[in-house]
Amino acid sequence: MKVLVTGGTGTTGSQVVQELVKRGVEVGVLTRDASKPMPAGVTAVQGDLAEPATVRRVFDGYEGVFLLNPVAKTESYEGLMAVSGMRLAGVRRVVYLSVHEVEGASYLPHFGSKVGVEHAVRTSGIAWTILRPNNFFQNDYWYKDVLLQYGVYPQPLGPAGISRVDVRDIAEAAAIAFTAPGHEGQIYDLVGPRPVTGEETARIWGEALGKPIAYAGDDMDAWQQQSLQFLPDWMVFDFRLMYEHFQKNGLKGTPEAVARLEKMLGHAPRGFEAFAAETAAAWGKS
Repeated sequence: MKVLVTGGTGTTGSQVVQELVKRGVEVGVLTRDASKPMPAGVTAVQGDLAEPATVRRVFDGYEGVFLLNPVAKTESYEGLMAVSGMRLAGVRRVVYLSVHEVEGASYLPHFGSKVGVEHAVRTSGIAWTILRPNNFFQNDYWYKDVLLQYGVYPQPLGPAGISRVDVRDIAEAAAIAFTAPGHEGQIYDLVGPRPVTGEETARIWGEALGKPIAYAGDDMDAWQQQSLQFLPDWMVFDFRLMYEHFQKNGLKGTPEAVARLEKMLGHAPRGFEAFAAETAAAWGKS
């Protein structure tokens, strides 16, 4: 099988590339910068999904596409353009990365942008699988300096609980959906084994790092003021609404979703404690 991976140079997409290569899949990675280094045997395919010239050519010769559109003002447009390009090229298989409980908070810009793309995927005539992941463990890589230097966990996850998931489980699920039978026409919630709160996340990091880690709390005015120093205002607006939703409602996986993911992966979803311990050990060696 020959699969094109969009978003294949990012945290999630690069893991998907690795899992596909391990399974003997021929992989191309769509990138705006073809000079970016690629794993051995992986082809860089230059293009931009917002450009019709890209959409008309990049899917040619690929049997499958892993569709990941990063959070952007043009996320929905690029997703729909990709589906149109796949149809024109005769792509036979698509795995789309959406978001957990997308219908429950479709007013959030980066949640709602996926609703139309999901519908387009399901009605495209292409065999499809939709993956709906929760908040990623690996987002915490962004907080390395704050954790190590200041002893603070800053992501305002709130008290309701979020079933965060390891990107490696997402990548395995994507690769399995392409290479094993029985996943066409299926939607999977990709969640961790249990929900964690903001306070609990800080405690787990403290245990992993061997030092006290304080939770920065749920004050969204303070979070917004800090975040505007390094994120664009449109993204801060979007993410503030998201965190307020998390704080009020949580984002919890059901026991049925956990069991279904375990059956798909052939192992239990990775837990946050193990991720934090592994990451803390790696940081200690760097």
